Amino acid sequence: MTTPLLMTAASPNDSSAILFGILPWLLIFVIFYLLMIRPQQKRLKQHQATIGAVKKGDEVITGGGIRGRVTKVMDDDVEVEIGQGTRVRIVKATLSHVVTKPGKPAND
Repeated sequence: MTTPLLMTAASPNDSSAILFGILPWLLIFVIFYLLMIRPQQKRLKQHQATIGAVKKGDEVITGGGIRGRVTKVMDDDVEVEIGQGTRVRIVKATLSHVVTKPGKPAND
């Protein structure tokens, strides 16, 4: 006759077992936040600030790759001259880059 094995708790403190089970997942989330989410949010804020500061005369590149010079700035749109006498209205949100003009070169 065999006796059945009794299942006993491995540790008397179940809260520490739960903590050690959740701790790796929490650590993974913190590392993921620091390496992925936070830098992306920082880039997004910087991009929004750059797009919000667009002014007449700036050279911009749209999301579609069209390059032109801003001739008029409205609330949500900008008017961009993409060629001699060719002007188009573009939604500010579709601008991907604002090309900064290089300053006066040093004594080169």
